[in-house]
Amino acid sequence: MSEAEQMPARRPRRREADPAAAQMRPQGGIPQGGVRPSAGTPASPGQAQAPQAAQRAPKAQGQTPRINEEWFAHNFNNLVAAVSTAIVGKKHVIELAYTALFSEGHLLLEDVPGTGKTALARALSRTIGGNTSRIQFTPDLLPADITGVNIYNQQQQKFEFHRGPIFSNIVLADEINRASPKTQSALLEVMEEGQATVDGVQWAMPKPFMVIATQNPVEQAGTYRLPEAQLDRFIMKTSVGYPDTASTRQIIEGRNVSTDTIESVITPSEVTTMAQMARQVAIAPAIVDYITRIIEATRDAAQTRLGSSVRGALALTNAARTWALAHGRSFVIPDDIKTLAIPVLSHRLILDPEAEFDGVTSDSIIGQIILDTPPPERGIDK
Repeated sequence: MSEAEQMPARRPRRREADPAAAQMRPQGGIPQGGVRPSAGTPASPGQAQAPQAAQRAPKAQGQTPRINEEWFAHNFNNLVAAVSTAIVGKKHVIELAYTALFSEGHLLLEDVPGTGKTALARALSRTIGGNTSRIQFTPDLLPADITGVNIYNQQQQKFEFHRGPIFSNIVLADEINRASPKTQSALLEVMEEGQATVDGVQWAMPKPFMVIATQNPVEQAGTYRLPEAQLDRFIMKTSVGYPDTASTRQIIEGRNVSTDTIESVITPSEVTTMAQMARQVAIAPAIVDYITRIIEATRDAAQTRLGSSVRGALALTNAARTWALAHGRSFVIPDDIKTLAIPVLSHRLILDPEAEFDGVTSDSIIGQIILDTPPPERGIDK
């Protein structure tokens, strides 16, 4: 018998992937420039790179719903009524908050402590059947404390992504101006793109998604002023304010309900449907011209060093669409623009130092521009 016949037959070797190496790849960068396309489900190591547009937060599936003014206004009023049982005497603020939600924007509340900002965020999240999280911003807060971090699992020999509190439907960023600019910048991508990038991997936010940020206008010690780029990401800026005398008595006597007892009025998918309807509200060319003249007036005002940006014009347009549909109309009228101009545009202006010294405010400038800019009288419903 030859030497070859005495050797045992060799079994074919199975090529097995190295699980540790496959899981550790995101730490060193995504191979071939690929990205993970969805939240919570990492892509396989050999998956091809998807187009850049597909890496954004997922959008609603199916056909675009037709506008139903009665259904939208009915749900909007029920939502406001449900929150008003806990946040008494603040109907207009609640309406602005829901307008920001259905306009797919974010809300900035500049108010003193104890006015119900946290309760407002919790009540909003309960009415849409979503979850909420509260982030207390401090000078030592890190970006990873907001977005999350990859932690190595020794038992499974792989990195696991632990989501941060930003992965909620309603996020309350309390005293956002107390965090460092580096930490504040962690919210820019999340608020604009609806996703967070951690170690080169993109993670989509849940739908619906809204940030309600607060800052104290009185105490400035140990704070960092929000940069204009981040202020521009908020569709509105308003304040809750103190309740009136009757509402204060109602709160003291305990006649307002707790936010924990508020039940869901609509589902998160219905929030997405209502947002899609709001985007279809018609805006006549005369209204577009009216908005344009207001925006240009903020740039030409003598008291301003920097007027509203194009993003501000788009924000006013989208908010006006939602506001019109909430009041049972499928078209925008000048009164919608007048109502929303101050909360949508005031925080986008940078005043001249001399004007600030004289006590001029952004609200007063926007109010004067509304008075000086004649609204259209015809062609607003086409």
